[in-house]
Amino acid sequence: EFQSTLFVGLQAFLRQYLMRPITLEDIDEAESIEREQGMHFNRDLWLGILNDHGGFLPVEIEAVPEGTVVPPKNVLVQLINTDPKYWWVTSFFETALLRAVWYPTTIGTVSWLAKQVIRDALEHTSDNPQILRHMLHDYGARGVSSQESAALGGLAHLVNFSQSDTVPGIIAAKRFYNAGHISNSGPNSEHAGFCAWGKENEAAALRHMLETYKDNGVALLLTDTYDHENCVKNIIGGELKEAIQNFPGLVGARPDSGDVVQVTADTTEWLMDAFGYDTNSKGFKVLPPYIRVVQGDGVNFYALPEIYIELERRGFSAENAIFGMGGGLLQHHNRDTMNFGQKASAVCINGVWNDIFKSPTGAQFKVSKKGRLALKYENGTHTTVPRDSITPEENELVPVFRDGKLLKKWDFTELVERSEREYPESYYSDVVRPLREAREAKLAS
Repeated sequence: EFQSTLFVGLQAFLRQYLMRPITLEDIDEAESIEREQGMHFNRDLWLGILNDHGGFLPVEIEAVPEGTVVPPKNVLVQLINTDPKYWWVTSFFETALLRAVWYPTTIGTVSWLAKQVIRDALEHTSDNPQILRHMLHDYGARGVSSQESAALGGLAHLVNFSQSDTVPGIIAAKRFYNAGHISNSGPNSEHAGFCAWGKENEAAALRHMLETYKDNGVALLLTDTYDHENCVKNIIGGELKEAIQNFPGLVGARPDSGDVVQVTADTTEWLMDAFGYDTNSKGFKVLPPYIRVVQGDGVNFYALPEIYIELERRGFSAENAIFGMGGGLLQHHNRDTMNFGQKASAVCINGVWNDIFKSPTGAQFKVSKKGRLALKYENGTHTTVPRDSITPEENELVPVFRDGKLLKKWDFTELVERSEREYPESYYSDVVRPLREAREAKLAS
């Protein structure tokens, strides 16, 4: 679906699963389950793994350095068994490995492409492009299928942005990638608290939150517990105007319902009516620094360009609104979004390597790569080539794991650095095209 792929997540899987040896108890449990299913179970082979290799799978894994962005249809991970007796291990854990790669990589890609949309909007309408990493917040913990999904998707998002409420992702980045201070958040609100005050006390509830969190420097106020327009115009922009102007930090007006494009732009406009605005060097209006729109409802990858098009149409800078994504970030994608697959590409018979591949007549996109592969970086882009066609030094695939040992440990700062390198515009041109076409149409009119 996308023009690029940000690779992330493999190291978490290696450290969590492949660096723990298989035990006799594991073998007993697996045998019991498989035989109940009517499936064959070769106990001797698994005892061999236990006795010959200390319970570690005899496999070498090489991969693209995490955080790298490459075009789709390229090799990201390559495996080879290190003991001919256990030739089958490369495919044995395909389900677990493929899942461990496709999910965080797909989420990391969605997040990276969203970042390119936001970057384009900021560069055109804002004097503050340095705020880019603060512009998209991860609200997705409750919208995913599991705690582990929250962890893997959450850490993938943090490669691109420094805002998250998905604590499992923060912990995973620290645990598996030695991350330091990588994320920020601030006191938010939810409807139960404001509802408990009663509709007649909505202004008092909002004022109480400002007073409670004045030392935190941030307070995000829900505005749609009852009537969003009334809350923004008459409470935030009226009764509480002075308190917000004097708040020692940032106040966010957070709508949580309605059409995401219209509501974001309308709220920005109403706040400007109440608090005023400056016009920046690019001719776009900017709210005072103490007030912003925080839009977290209905935001997804596909809505972002539409939101920015409408903000620009009204003459508003992109920096007026900060966004949060929930399920649209961490859950609305699957393995087929980027057609991830793991296939055998070569087999060694009597010491001779033979290329193998699948080529189903009914699905050309399922034709698999053949031979032992390498990833070459040349003229600003990545291509998959035969392993023997380039020198080992030119191969972007790096050995990261062998026989239970981690050969390369990526630090989270390295992932961030790679993701922020300058990549060809062809890697993201599709996602920024709607903004640029809208600008061209506006100039033409």
